[in-house]
Amino acid sequence: MQNFNYHVPTKILFGKDKVTETAKEIKEHGSRVLLTYGGGSVKRIGLYDQVVNQLRENDLFFVELSGIQPNPRITSVREGVKLCRDNQIDFILAIGGGSVIDASKAIAAAVNYEGDAWDFLMQKARVENAVPLGTVLTLAATGSEMNGNAVITNEETREKRGMGSDQLRPKFSVLDPTYTFSVNKYHTAAGTVDIMSHIFENYFAPADGTFVQDIIAESILKTCIKYGPVALVEPENYEARANLLWAGSLALNGLTLTGKKTGDWATHGIEHEVSAIYDLTHGAGLAIIHPVWMKYVLSVETSSKFAQMARNVWNVEEPDDMKAAEKGIAAVREFFNSLGMPATLTDAQIPGEHFEEMGKKACIFGKIGSFKRLDAADVVAILKKAL
Repeated sequence: MQNFNYHVPTKILFGKDKVTETAKEIKEHGSRVLLTYGGGSVKRIGLYDQVVNQLRENDLFFVELSGIQPNPRITSVREGVKLCRDNQIDFILAIGGGSVIDASKAIAAAVNYEGDAWDFLMQKARVENAVPLGTVLTLAATGSEMNGNAVITNEETREKRGMGSDQLRPKFSVLDPTYTFSVNKYHTAAGTVDIMSHIFENYFAPADGTFVQDIIAESILKTCIKYGPVALVEPENYEARANLLWAGSLALNGLTLTGKKTGDWATHGIEHEVSAIYDLTHGAGLAIIHPVWMKYVLSVETSSKFAQMARNVWNVEEPDDMKAAEKGIAAVREFFNSLGMPATLTDAQIPGEHFEEMGKKACIFGKIGSFKRLDAADVVAILKKAL
């Protein structure tokens, strides 16, 4: 296990009706608010009214940025930056899932930056003097409510890139499982896959002596396996929704990466290229690609880690590491299928015509992955196997 520093400053307000504490938390950081959200779901479930009433009752000025799309666009970010500058905004409150939160983080980064927000995604600028933000979460998936990462799509260049800074960690996040009751089966399943994929990215990474981190990771995977199917058939099961919601936060707040130099993240990089062009739901894309990546990087050298997952998570009883690994990877695929997620790009009606472009863009900054280094040719090969 390597040396590490671990600090997660995000305050979590977890449980039913915790949203009533939102205004109090905002006032500790600002008084002029940009309220961000996506479509009409936050209004249909009554969350919008609860938040807005609090802002008004506490004399907090606010303006709104609505219509933030899944796979959030740089155009929404630019619009939000303008609203912040025009209205002297000093706090951003994101209501929704990971897309809304990610867009809000990019806005927070760019308000006090003289250049264009896309510079952060192209590694041309570093985040300095970000506007503070908070979140009210409505979907168990991305973990964006408890980390400093964001992924943004540029629809003009058909690129999807990530950025990150500790300055973009939310000051607080409200996690009320009841606000996830209305999430449909498809997005509940995609969110469950997303959580598991975040675990995979940090689990399958070069490291020695990280027993406790691996046990935590395996427990989060088992939580998804237990409660993902329950939430699909019982959408208002509080226990299932609560466990998935907290699993999503723990999966990507840095906990399972402690003691490791870096995660792998090749699968996410590949999926980003797919959804940048075809606007596929992120979790659905990961359901297609992650098992394919597993099979592609499986070797004698990597088989022991896959075998560990197979035995500890999927209860595979097989003494031979390679055979156990293969059974474990098959179990991942079977579970994703059981959630109703697509198994191939063809299932998602995605052809193979842009694979070369995807391969080049995935490796625009060099080879990707740490468990096994991949170049553009490897990315193309994985995409072809995913057809």
